[in-house]
Amino acid sequence: MMQFLAKAGLAAMLIAGTLAGTAAPAAAQLNIIIGEPDRAPPPDYRRPPPPPGYGYGRRPRACDPRLAEDMARDYGFRRARVVDVTPRRVVVQGWTRRGPDQMSFANVRGCPPLRR
Repeated sequence: MMQFLAKAGLAAMLIAGTLAGTAAPAAAQLNIIIGEPDRAPPPDYRRPPPPPGYGYGRRPRACDPRLAEDMARDYGFRRARVVDVTPRRVVVQGWTRRGPDQMSFANVRGCPPLRR
């Protein structure tokens, strides 16, 4: 009789453990919503507006000075830096194998080189 009760108790514990294991994932699907469910986030959490000339996913309209410096480095300039930006051109100075030099880029998208 004692053996039967021990086996029945063990079976009851296994069943209780199995039921507890299946109840936990079911509880994870419970959603508690306080307030209106379709409410927009507060204004503090919105993204800041894009800088002038830029848009979300759009390219700038003018030549980016960092792009002009990178293109000058591709042409062989070392320590390239932008020294002048006008509405028409971007001037980059740096060092080449022959010494100090400068290069001009058009101030439009893509920074096409004007002269070296």
